[in-house]
Amino acid sequence: MRSWEFTKVEDGRIRIDKWMAETMGLVEGGYIYSSLFKYPDKGPKRYELLLSMFPQENFRTLAHINIYMEDVPGATVQSAMFLGDQGVNILNSVSLNGISDTTIIWNIMGELNFAGEGELIKERFAKLKASDDPSVSKIKYVSIKPANIGRIFRKDSEGVKEEVRRGSPITLSDGAFDLSEYRDILNDVNGTEVMLTLDPASWLVSVVFFKSDTRLVEINLNIPDSPRTIGVALDCLAKENVNLISVFSKIVIAYQKMSLEVVADAKNSGIPIEDLGKRLGSYLSEQNGVYELAGIRRLN
Repeated sequence: MRSWEFTKVEDGRIRIDKWMAETMGLVEGGYIYSSLFKYPDKGPKRYELLLSMFPQENFRTLAHINIYMEDVPGATVQSAMFLGDQGVNILNSVSLNGISDTTIIWNIMGELNFAGEGELIKERFAKLKASDDPSVSKIKYVSIKPANIGRIFRKDSEGVKEEVRRGSPITLSDGAFDLSEYRDILNDVNGTEVMLTLDPASWLVSVVFFKSDTRLVEINLNIPDSPRTIGVALDCLAKENVNLISVFSKIVIAYQKMSLEVVADAKNSGIPIEDLGKRLGSYLSEQNGVYELAGIRRLN
């Protein structure tokens, strides 16, 4: 599944496509919690705004919980009751049949009482299972790992980005996020293109603001569906000093044709977008197999 979209900032608001909002649990009229980060001078990114349905102070106690249970009536109820007895608050979850109708896997984003509690819960489950306690008779295995969403707020030695501010909760209104909390910093972004990217595992939406000299281009290619073809197709861009930002590939006809969508910064290529398209088209025509440039356009 493609996990990003591009949109423009209009009247100090960023519209979030319905499919993105629904996937990330951002509901109309609901609160969105946000944090703004600044990137160093090097690279195309200027600022990044992280949006979440969860308050930042809860990040350290969020955990990914996977429960494997028998595919029998009452198994999910038993699993929910077990987690409830441990004080776990089930947030977002999805369950699905796992292995030949014998096992159900329940994937959960849960909130623990305190960071590190997951190991204690697994120990309690192991003791109950060892004693054949009927309260866990339909549960096969429990896995609990920290969500580690809080990693984005940690200082790092490489100085990739630094936190500028955590904004007050903003209500999602008419499908858009209002930048009023950051108006003094993001005072020149109206009309600019931003990239929205989903992080489904962490339930985060990343909004990237690019530097003013960035030349964003979208390039669509059709290439053979075989090993090394993506590398071959992208080699021309590397030689033209084009910096890739996102790459999305999709099979069109299995073992015959695939589509490749690239978003890149062509600032350092030194040539107009039209000439870049001509060079890329010429390069692709020289390759073995069906390589073709389906389209190239400027995004900002």
